[in-house]
Amino acid sequence: MSKLYAKWMNDWETRLCMVSTDRVVRPFDWGLEWADKWPVTQQNPRNGHDAASYLQLLNRAVLASSDQFFGYTTPTDFQLTGNLLRFTSPVETPHHENNYVHGQWFPAKHKPGARRVAAVVLPHWNAQATQHNSLCAGLAKLGISALRLSLPYHDYRMPAELKRADFAVSSNVARTIDATRQAVIDTRCIVDWLQAEGFESTGIVGTSLGSCYAFLASAHDPRLRVNVFNHCSTYFADVVWEGLSSKHIRESFNGNVTLEELREAWSAISPPHYIERYASLNKKTLFIYARYDTTFPLRFSEQVVEKAKELGMDHKAVALPCGHYTVGKTPFKFIDGYHICSYLKRNL
Repeated sequence: MSKLYAKWMNDWETRLCMVSTDRVVRPFDWGLEWADKWPVTQQNPRNGHDAASYLQLLNRAVLASSDQFFGYTTPTDFQLTGNLLRFTSPVETPHHENNYVHGQWFPAKHKPGARRVAAVVLPHWNAQATQHNSLCAGLAKLGISALRLSLPYHDYRMPAELKRADFAVSSNVARTIDATRQAVIDTRCIVDWLQAEGFESTGIVGTSLGSCYAFLASAHDPRLRVNVFNHCSTYFADVVWEGLSSKHIRESFNGNVTLEELREAWSAISPPHYIERYASLNKKTLFIYARYDTTFPLRFSEQVVEKAKELGMDHKAVALPCGHYTVGKTPFKFIDGYHICSYLKRNL
């Protein structure tokens, strides 16, 4: 029965993945021009390095000074109009639309004297503007105000020439790092805004790519005390290399870079390099993963949970009987939502 169920689930996952027919195989590029404004680049000028070795040098410099890499100056132009928060991202890119952060705000009704708590919600890769809104509305009904961040190059922030959020994760290696840095910094800016609005406790929920962003943000921000990682994995490169939804990116890598080289080139945005740091901050953590995941392969998720146990983290792990795409389908989306909401409600 389990083999039949696994086959059925994998077939369902594949059908859901292949619904998108607009994936583009883009040329491979180290993209060093995207590193020009990184603090580590200014401190480590290129001196005869080829592109691969120079990007490797920059990644090692980031790991040695990640507070600086993910550091920022708080924006001064936060503007809440209706339920839409906007501000200028501290990370400037060549794309005007992407330089302005959008957050959809779902305020909870707080009883007089009650603690004001909030959660930042980071969606999955290629999420549409309305996706994850139901989760945010549910959190608000439970007394947890929620702010859904539009990720870099997504929905409101997508350049006109794109149909998908291809610039967030792609075969342009340094641009992918830059987009990740921007997502982490934008997330931390939202925490600044929530604190200024009087919220006493803040949590975060990240799904898929948003989970990676959420982990990196939380590892560098002690204010994010309650964390839900909805899908979890290890090295950024391994997920892109093996994942079903990123096969078109893997195709661009063929003959240009090995997995080992890519792992080095994306080490600055890979959670395993920050997990000891994260564990030292004594946060509460919920790891949710899927047993039949073909995008975040199961063994990677299990490695994350094993490392959390090894480090003695205050955590809970939930394995859902579905895959990466099917977690958004009935009945799994309700099971997933229950675990997310109940964990935040108990711990914030």
